[in-house]
Amino acid sequence: MAKSKSSFLKNCAALLIITLVAGLALSAVNEITKSPIAKAEETARLEAYETVYPGAVFETPDDIDVLTEGGQAAVDAAGLSGCTVSDILFANDESGERIGYVVAAVSPNGYGGDISVAVGIDAKTNKITGFSVLSNSETAGLGARCTEDEFTSQFAGKDATFVEYVKGGGASGNQIDAISGATVTTNAVTEAVNSALAVYNAVLKEG
Repeated sequence: MAKSKSSFLKNCAALLIITLVAGLALSAVNEITKSPIAKAEETARLEAYETVYPGAVFETPDDIDVLTEGGQAAVDAAGLSGCTVSDILFANDESGERIGYVVAAVSPNGYGGDISVAVGIDAKTNKITGFSVLSNSETAGLGARCTEDEFTSQFAGKDATFVEYVKGGGASGNQIDAISGATVTTNAVTEAVNSALAVYNAVLKEG
């Protein structure tokens, strides 16, 4: 009986030591990989923004928290269905002069949940320079087509005021053609874009 108890205690001690060693190893691996992962995520983020404002040098505003808070208030005031502001960056030319902005926003109303988008805006022309879907969980072959160039290319050149979609083609002015068979996705993308534009007009637009 004593021997059995001793064996049990030894096994428990061995298991405890193994658990501690494994925990320390996982912690070390996490610390080692954390920085490269963060760097990779930042690189992917900036590459995505490059598609909406080609050639720009991006700068994080010193007062980004204030801008985000003010932008979110504008989004809420516009009644944009729970959309949120996720990022704001200045877009500068190579000399450091401010030429525009990139604003990222999220709509929770996609068919598969959150749809995150980024919008580039030229400060002088007040036009959209580009648009990209950063992430989505939409249905393949339907809503997921929101990432295809045929859809995303429609936004460039639109006034940075608001956009709306039409079904069946024939979009004009600040309209875009909806994705066939994916009205819910189109609506979510549109309200996310309009959230980004609300931020621009409320807290970023000059003059």
